[in-house]
Amino acid sequence: MNMEQSMELNRAQLGILRLLGRMKTLEQVEELRNVISNYYAQKATDEMDKLWDNGEWSEAQNNAVLNEHLRTPYRV
Repeated sequence: MNMEQSMELNRAQLGILRLLGRMKTLEQVEELRNVISNYYAQKATDEMDKLWDNGEWSEAQNNAVLNEHLRTPYRV
């Protein structure tokens, strides 16, 4: 992807910009941000529920993720 392609906005992005243009306060922008965040959180929850219901995810996998050490080791 070249720089020109990455600068183009799609219809969804333009729609969000139009919404932002109508907002008068930072509180309204924050409310919209929360609505969008909740939307994506619900989508993630729905997908995990599908994986769980289909047997593609288990309690053991949950525990493995929770106990996984992802921090970068630092030399002292």
